Amino acid sequence: MNAATLPSAQYSALAPDFCEGIQYYAPSWPGFAEHAATPAIAEGSQAIASANSLSAAYQTLLAADALRYLTLQICAAKASGHPGGFASSAEAYAALVMLGHTNIVTEVGHHAPGFYSAMFLDRSLEEMGIRTVQNLRDRFREKHGLLGHLSGAIPGLLAPAGPLGQGQHFAMAGALLHPGTLFPVTIGDGGMGEPYVLNSMMHFNTAYPTVTNFLPVLIWNGYSQEHHSMCTTWSNAEMTAYWKGHGFENVFLVDAKNFDDKDQAGAYVDSSQFAFDRRLAFAAAVLAAADSAAKSALGGRRTVMILKQLKGAGVHKLGAKAHNLYPADTLDAEHIVSALQRRALSPEAWQIVRDNFSRAGGGPAAKTAVTEQVLDIVPLPKLPIQAFQPGEKQVPATAFGALVAFVGQHDPRFVVSNADGNEASAMANINVALKIRHPVEDSLYHQGPAGQVYEPLNEDACAGLTAALALFGSRSIWLSYESFAINGWPIVQTVAQAMAELRRKTPSSICMFTAGALEQGRNGWTHQRPEIENYFAAQMRNGNVYPLFPCDANQIQVAYDWALGTHNKSIVLIASKSPLPVYTTLEQAREGIARGAVTLYESAVGGKTVVFAVTGDMVLLPVFEAKDQLEAAGHKVRIVSAANPRRLYRPTDVAWDTVSEPDNAFMDDDHFNALFDGDVLIGVSGGPSGPLEPIMLRTRAGKRDVMAWKRGETTASPGEIMAFNGLTGEAMAARAMALLG
Repeated sequence: MNAATLPSAQYSALAPDFCEGIQYYAPSWPGFAEHAATPAIAEGSQAIASANSLSAAYQTLLAADALRYLTLQICAAKASGHPGGFASSAEAYAALVMLGHTNIVTEVGHHAPGFYSAMFLDRSLEEMGIRTVQNLRDRFREKHGLLGHLSGAIPGLLAPAGPLGQGQHFAMAGALLHPGTLFPVTIGDGGMGEPYVLNSMMHFNTAYPTVTNFLPVLIWNGYSQEHHSMCTTWSNAEMTAYWKGHGFENVFLVDAKNFDDKDQAGAYVDSSQFAFDRRLAFAAAVLAAADSAAKSALGGRRTVMILKQLKGAGVHKLGAKAHNLYPADTLDAEHIVSALQRRALSPEAWQIVRDNFSRAGGGPAAKTAVTEQVLDIVPLPKLPIQAFQPGEKQVPATAFGALVAFVGQHDPRFVVSNADGNEASAMANINVALKIRHPVEDSLYHQGPAGQVYEPLNEDACAGLTAALALFGSRSIWLSYESFAINGWPIVQTVAQAMAELRRKTPSSICMFTAGALEQGRNGWTHQRPEIENYFAAQMRNGNVYPLFPCDANQIQVAYDWALGTHNKSIVLIASKSPLPVYTTLEQAREGIARGAVTLYESAVGGKTVVFAVTGDMVLLPVFEAKDQLEAAGHKVRIVSAANPRRLYRPTDVAWDTVSEPDNAFMDDDHFNALFDGDVLIGVSGGPSGPLEPIMLRTRAGKRDVMAWKRGETTASPGEIMAFNGLTGEAMAARAMALLG
């Protein structure tokens, strides 16, 4: 297998068409005629017949080296990309495919070139017009091609992977929605240093003890991106205990060190350096472990598989130095050439690997992966929206909670998550109706083993499961305080971007964050962090992100009703948990969500006109106080609720036409000017000013200002915290009078 490679020209008549672009070939391995005369996955089959077959192990090793070769060659074609991490996982990935388990996700975005290589080998990338290795090289890390980190928009790939610590959520969501299907998720030991990876799985294991059909596959290679991983000094026993301590009953660990015949130094070794018989024995052990792990997970046992092998095994460098390619790492560089030649296969071997991969799991993943079809979900009856009367006081969060409870009662797969507790957010009605999912039955706390309310004390775990469920095609909602939402927001942003690219419809990812900044005076600044609203505001330009600011209990109901009817969007509702005045009728409420804004009040008479453009609900209290003072001074006042500010942008401000399920509903100039024209315009927000940007961009008012959140402080009341931030009726009226001159 280490024989010198021959010029490609001598193989041109033998190589399959898809091999165009492969630079190096080699003679067939010893035993090829005996173990690779026919594909181990027979025609019409979805997996190998036996994991104990030496021929199956032989062909698993062929697949591992094919993956290594393609991974390195496509990265070197651009002198860019990350081959090292996936290289150490190659036997595990190949074994899972040979066993027919092709619904594979990953926590490691840096494994992208390996996953793309697998999708090429199983023919999934033909959906993108990638039919040859040359096409694969050309389209890697290019626009409209194969982006540098994984995307669920790539045919056959189930989910995105970018920031570390996210992949396990997709595996758990898939397992929850598709009993009987295995969802392996590869996890790097560098990323495992993030505490929430196993933390989130432990809570899931406790909440859903019978959902065991996801399989973490730890690629324990001793290194992170630029240094040793933080668990590099652990013994095998310590690593096993770590996983068992997080609720995993069966741990299958294969250590390449046990097969080393080259006396490699250190605990982590490169299996590609072994003699051929030891390489084959290692591949056989990985295949057997993968088979046992898969059967264990599908058989009701919480299971993990661990492959311990040096990072960069089989490619151009080892350790963290194998992680990334740089401009000097081209296809002409000697160390790249020699690495590719070491991994070169014969044309016959490439055809065997292609046959096995294209049959595994029932065909190309682009045809068979669970995310390649729209998931059937239960149709919902009309929501029981309550028509509160303008002038009465109602709690927006509670009105909203009643609808969430209704959805859960009619959709058994619906999951609600909340780390800080629904009761604390005036949404106890959700818990009463749907029950907190907990192994201990207790009616006092509305909890039980079959509950639909998922409450890990970890915002990442809350956001991760619900966002993943939405991406995989099911309804869900994440509830939190906006003060804490930043801890879970990165995966929602990841899913939002993935939804923008999807080739299928999926329910929108929906969140509701109680706007605690103005309500949490006694708790102080730890609960007064509304700045995340600027994050949402920045994302509005993406094209599929909608922060909603319902002004009252009527509008939050119609906002949720609207959100439930959308697809491939990321929608965040911001609302209070305090009794607040109802300003709108249901008709007005719907107008505000559909058009973007609605007038809540306008003076009948007066002199010059002051317009208040407002995002939020509680902050309307001082706005109406300012109205009284300005009217007393002889001025007209118009108060406009900007409930859906994304609709207030100009179409050219937003990348709406670049996303799946595009929405080009933007308020036209005539309607915009009718709402916001005045002698003075003051934008008001109980949070930061970002959501007001579309109004400030378009307004014709020459005199304008913004009054918004500044910082938190411990106070005795909402009024005091608003005063601390200059958000009082007196201050607003004074500013308007100053602008009026």
